[in-house]
Amino acid sequence: MGSSLLNRRYRRRRQSMMHTITECRAESGYTLWLRFDDGLEGSVNLGDLVLTDSYLAISDEETFSRVAIDPISNAVTWSGGIKLDPEVLYRDLASRTQAARH
Repeated sequence: MGSSLLNRRYRRRRQSMMHTITECRAESGYTLWLRFDDGLEGSVNLGDLVLTDSYLAISDEETFSRVAIDPISNAVTWSGGIKLDPEVLYRDLASRTQAARH
């Protein structure tokens, strides 16, 4: 029972550290514009990613433009099961935003 409580606390703490995508839209050149629940917003270019074997299904700009946010996992998603982790996108955007300020 003790480990069960520990896991429950850890899970709750982990979920509170996650960032939620509140808005997402595809832009030209395989770029996503994102807004997160803490106000961080900006564009992330996925041009190099969509040319890899794993992401060729979204290499067509029309398909890429049909991006959505999965309501359960909060992942950026496309049909065919392609998903991008919101935490990875957040870290990428945050690091670029911070670098631009310095």
